[in-house]
Amino acid sequence: MTKIALVDDNRNYLVSLSMALEAEGLEVDSYSDGQAALRAFDARMPDLVVLDLKMPRMDGMEVLDRLRRRSSLPVIILSSRDSEIDEALGLRMGADDYLRKSCSQRVLIARIRALLRRQRAWAAATDDIEGASQNEGQGENPVMIRGPLVMDPARHVVTWKGETVWLTVAEFRLVRALAEHPGAVWLRHQLLDVIGDEDLELSERAIDAHIKRIRRKMHKADPDFAAIETIYRAGYRYNM
Repeated sequence: MTKIALVDDNRNYLVSLSMALEAEGLEVDSYSDGQAALRAFDARMPDLVVLDLKMPRMDGMEVLDRLRRRSSLPVIILSSRDSEIDEALGLRMGADDYLRKSCSQRVLIARIRALLRRQRAWAAATDDIEGASQNEGQGENPVMIRGPLVMDPARHVVTWKGETVWLTVAEFRLVRALAEHPGAVWLRHQLLDVIGDEDLELSERAIDAHIKRIRRKMHKADPDFAAIETIYRAGYRYNM
Protein backbone atom coordinates (compact mmCIF):
# COMPACT_ATOMS: atom_id res chain seq x y z
CA MET A 1 0.00 0.00 0.00
CA THR A 2 1.19 3.51 -0.83
CA LYS A 3 2.54 5.26 2.27
CA ILE A 4 2.08 9.00 2.76
CA ALA A 5 3.94 10.85 5.52
CA LEU A 6 2.35 13.96 7.00
CA VAL A 7 4.66 16.29 8.94
CA ASP A 8 2.84 19.13 10.73
CA ASP A 9 2.70 20.41 14.30
CA ASN A 10 -1.05 21.11 14.06
CA ARG A 11 -2.49 17.91 15.51
CA ASN A 12 -6.09 18.71 14.55
CA TYR A 13 -5.02 19.22 10.96
CA LEU A 14 -3.05 15.97 11.01
CA VAL A 15 -6.07 14.01 12.22
CA SER A 16 -8.42 15.55 9.66
CA LEU A 17 -6.06 15.09 6.73
CA SER A 18 -5.08 11.56 7.80
CA MET A 19 -8.73 10.52 7.79
CA ALA A 20 -9.27 12.01 4.33
CA LEU A 21 -6.22 10.23 2.88
CA GLU A 22 -7.05 6.91 4.53
CA ALA A 23 -10.55 7.16 3.06
CA GLU A 24 -8.80 7.27 -0.33
CA GLY A 25 -7.07 3.96 0.40
CA LEU A 26 -3.69 5.44 1.31
CA GLU A 27 -1.58 4.44 4.29
CA VAL A 28 -0.71 7.44 6.44
CA ASP A 29 1.98 8.08 9.06
CA SER A 30 1.76 11.38 10.94
CA TYR A 31 4.54 13.29 12.69
CA SER A 32 4.23 16.44 14.75
CA ASP A 33 7.84 17.57 14.23
CA GLY A 34 10.57 17.22 11.64
CA GLN A 35 13.09 15.42 13.82
CA ALA A 36 10.64 12.60 14.60
CA ALA A 37 9.82 12.27 10.91
CA LEU A 38 13.46 12.02 9.84
CA ARG A 39 14.17 9.37 12.49
CA ALA A 40 11.24 7.32 11.16
CA PHE A 41 12.42 7.77 7.57
CA ASP A 42 15.76 6.21 8.53
CA ALA A 43 13.87 2.96 9.06
CA ARG A 44 11.53 3.24 6.10
CA MET A 45 11.06 5.92 3.51
CA PRO A 46 7.46 6.81 2.60
CA ASP A 47 6.30 7.10 -1.00
CA LEU A 48 5.47 10.80 -0.62
CA VAL A 49 5.81 13.49 2.06
CA VAL A 50 3.40 16.33 2.79
CA LEU A 51 5.42 18.85 4.76
CA ASP A 52 4.51 21.96 6.76
CA LEU A 53 7.03 24.81 6.90
CA LYS A 54 6.46 26.37 10.30
CA MET A 55 7.28 23.81 12.98
CA PRO A 56 9.18 23.87 16.29
CA ARG A 57 12.60 22.27 16.77
CA MET A 58 13.19 21.85 13.04
CA ASP A 59 11.31 23.80 10.37
CA GLY A 60 10.11 22.36 7.09
CA MET A 61 12.90 23.86 4.98
CA GLU A 62 15.55 22.09 7.04
CA VAL A 63 13.61 18.82 6.86
CA LEU A 64 13.39 19.23 3.09
CA ASP A 65 17.11 19.97 2.80
CA ARG A 66 18.03 16.85 4.79
CA LEU A 67 15.62 14.73 2.75
CA ARG A 68 17.10 15.91 -0.52
CA ARG A 69 20.59 14.89 0.60
CA ARG A 70 19.52 11.25 0.53
CA SER A 71 16.32 10.84 -1.48
CA SER A 72 14.38 12.12 -4.48
CA LEU A 73 10.97 11.01 -3.18
CA PRO A 74 8.10 13.42 -3.98
CA VAL A 75 7.58 16.22 -1.45
CA ILE A 76 4.61 18.58 -1.28
CA ILE A 77 4.96 21.66 0.90
CA LEU A 78 1.64 22.54 2.52
CA SER A 79 1.97 25.86 4.30
CA SER A 80 -0.12 28.55 5.94
CA ARG A 81 2.40 31.11 4.68
CA ASP A 82 1.07 33.15 1.76
CA SER A 83 4.41 34.20 0.34
CA GLU A 84 5.88 33.86 -3.14
CA ILE A 85 9.33 33.98 -1.57
CA ASP A 86 8.59 30.87 0.52
CA GLU A 87 7.12 29.14 -2.51
CA ALA A 88 10.13 29.93 -4.72
CA LEU A 89 12.56 28.90 -1.98
CA GLY A 90 10.73 25.63 -1.37
CA LEU A 91 10.85 24.77 -5.07
CA ARG A 92 14.53 25.71 -5.30
CA MET A 93 15.33 23.46 -2.35
CA GLY A 94 13.70 20.45 -3.94
CA ALA A 95 9.96 20.45 -3.27
CA ASP A 96 7.91 19.01 -6.13
CA ASP A 97 4.84 21.10 -5.35
CA TYR A 98 3.76 23.92 -3.04
CA LEU A 99 0.21 24.40 -1.75
CA ARG A 100 -1.36 26.71 0.79
CA LYS A 101 -3.43 25.26 3.60
CA SER A 102 -6.41 27.21 2.35
CA CYS A 103 -6.69 24.72 -0.54
CA SER A 104 -9.31 22.01 -0.27
CA GLN A 105 -8.48 18.45 0.70
CA ARG A 106 -9.82 17.40 -2.69
CA VAL A 107 -7.16 19.52 -4.45
CA LEU A 108 -4.40 18.21 -2.19
CA ILE A 109 -5.42 14.60 -2.83
CA ALA A 110 -5.45 15.28 -6.59
CA ARG A 111 -1.92 16.70 -6.37
CA ILE A 112 -0.74 13.70 -4.34
CA ARG A 113 -2.19 11.24 -6.84
CA ALA A 114 -0.71 13.21 -9.75
CA LEU A 115 2.80 13.08 -8.27
CA LEU A 116 2.47 9.39 -7.44
CA ARG A 117 1.23 8.68 -10.96
CA ARG A 118 4.17 10.54 -12.49
CA GLN A 119 6.60 8.64 -10.27
CA ARG A 120 5.06 5.27 -11.22
CA ALA A 121 5.13 6.16 -14.91
CA TRP A 122 8.79 7.17 -14.65
CA ALA A 123 9.68 3.97 -12.79
CA ALA A 124 7.86 1.88 -15.39
CA ALA A 125 9.65 3.64 -18.23
CA THR A 126 13.09 3.10 -16.71
CA ASP A 127 12.22 -0.54 -15.99
CA ASP A 128 11.34 -0.97 -19.67
CA ILE A 129 14.68 0.52 -20.70
CA GLU A 130 16.58 -1.70 -18.29
CA GLY A 131 14.67 -4.79 -19.41
CA ALA A 132 15.25 -4.04 -23.07
CA SER A 133 18.99 -3.64 -22.51
CA GLN A 134 19.14 -7.11 -21.02
CA ASN A 135 17.72 -8.80 -24.13
CA GLU A 136 20.45 -10.29 -26.33
CA GLY A 137 20.98 -8.31 -29.49
CA GLN A 138 18.23 -5.84 -28.65
CA GLY A 139 17.83 -2.54 -26.87
CA GLU A 140 20.57 -0.15 -25.85
CA ASN A 141 22.58 0.82 -22.81
CA PRO A 142 20.21 2.72 -20.48
CA VAL A 143 23.11 4.73 -19.11
CA MET A 144 23.51 8.09 -20.87
CA ILE A 145 26.93 9.78 -20.96
CA ARG A 146 27.32 13.38 -22.06
CA GLY A 147 30.80 14.65 -21.26
CA PRO A 148 31.25 14.55 -17.47
CA LEU A 149 27.53 13.80 -17.02
CA VAL A 150 26.43 10.21 -16.42
CA MET A 151 22.74 9.41 -15.98
CA ASP A 152 21.45 5.96 -15.08
CA PRO A 153 17.62 6.07 -15.30
CA ALA A 154 17.27 2.48 -14.13
CA ARG A 155 18.76 3.41 -10.75
CA HIS A 156 17.87 7.12 -10.85
CA VAL A 157 21.54 7.96 -10.31
CA VAL A 158 23.31 11.04 -11.68
CA THR A 159 27.01 11.78 -11.46
CA TRP A 160 29.01 14.79 -12.63
CA LYS A 161 32.77 14.30 -12.88
CA GLY A 162 32.34 11.21 -10.72
CA GLU A 163 30.43 13.02 -7.95
CA THR A 164 26.91 11.84 -7.21
CA VAL A 165 24.24 14.53 -7.60
CA TRP A 166 20.86 13.84 -6.01
CA LEU A 167 18.03 15.08 -8.24
CA THR A 168 14.28 14.95 -7.80
CA VAL A 169 12.19 13.15 -10.43
CA ALA A 170 11.34 16.45 -12.14
CA GLU A 171 14.98 17.61 -12.07
CA PHE A 172 16.14 14.27 -13.48
CA ARG A 173 13.67 14.55 -16.35
CA LEU A 174 14.77 18.08 -17.17
CA VAL A 175 18.48 17.26 -17.20
CA ARG A 176 17.92 14.15 -19.27
CA ALA A 177 15.80 16.01 -21.84
CA LEU A 178 18.43 18.73 -22.20
CA ALA A 179 21.39 16.36 -22.29
CA GLU A 180 19.84 13.96 -24.80
CA HIS A 181 20.10 16.70 -27.45
CA PRO A 182 23.26 18.75 -26.81
CA GLY A 183 23.12 22.18 -28.37
CA ALA A 184 19.36 22.09 -28.97
CA VAL A 185 17.37 24.93 -27.42
CA TRP A 186 14.41 23.85 -25.31
CA LEU A 187 11.71 26.45 -24.85
CA ARG A 188 10.22 26.73 -21.38
CA HIS A 189 6.82 25.46 -22.46
CA GLN A 190 8.49 22.40 -24.01
CA LEU A 191 10.25 21.68 -20.74
CA LEU A 192 6.91 22.03 -18.95
CA ASP A 193 5.68 19.14 -21.08
CA VAL A 194 8.68 17.10 -19.88
CA ILE A 195 7.73 17.42 -16.20
CA GLY A 196 4.10 18.54 -16.37
CA ASP A 197 0.91 16.74 -15.48
CA GLU A 198 -2.65 17.62 -16.45
CA ASP A 199 -3.60 17.78 -12.76
CA LEU A 200 -0.84 20.26 -11.92
CA GLU A 201 -1.02 23.94 -12.77
CA LEU A 202 2.64 24.60 -13.54
CA SER A 203 3.94 27.89 -14.89
CA GLU A 204 7.06 28.59 -16.93
CA ARG A 205 8.47 30.23 -13.81
CA ALA A 206 8.57 26.74 -12.26
CA ILE A 207 11.06 25.70 -14.96
CA ASP A 208 13.38 28.55 -13.98
CA ALA A 209 13.14 27.50 -10.32
CA HIS A 210 13.98 23.89 -11.20
CA ILE A 211 16.96 24.93 -13.33
CA LYS A 212 18.32 27.16 -10.56
CA ARG A 213 18.06 24.26 -8.14
CA ILE A 214 19.76 21.87 -10.57
CA ARG A 215 22.63 24.32 -11.06
CA ARG A 216 23.01 24.77 -7.32
CA LYS A 217 23.28 21.01 -6.85
CA MET A 218 25.74 20.66 -9.73
CA HIS A 219 27.86 23.49 -8.35
CA LYS A 220 28.32 21.48 -5.16
CA ALA A 221 29.95 18.77 -7.28
CA ASP A 222 31.76 21.23 -9.54
CA PRO A 223 31.97 24.97 -8.79
CA ASP A 224 32.72 25.58 -12.48
CA PHE A 225 29.60 23.77 -13.75
CA ALA A 226 28.19 25.65 -16.77
CA ALA A 227 26.75 22.92 -18.98
CA ILE A 228 23.15 24.18 -18.77
CA GLU A 229 23.05 27.46 -20.66
CA THR A 230 20.28 30.05 -20.47
CA ILE A 231 19.08 31.32 -23.86
CA TYR A 232 17.72 34.83 -23.36
CA ARG A 233 13.93 35.08 -23.81
CA ALA A 234 13.80 31.48 -25.03
CA GLY A 235 14.79 28.69 -22.67
CA TYR A 236 17.77 26.45 -22.01
CA ARG A 237 20.21 24.12 -23.69
CA TYR A 238 22.87 21.60 -22.72
CA ASN A 239 26.17 22.94 -24.00
CA MET A 240 28.90 20.34 -23.56
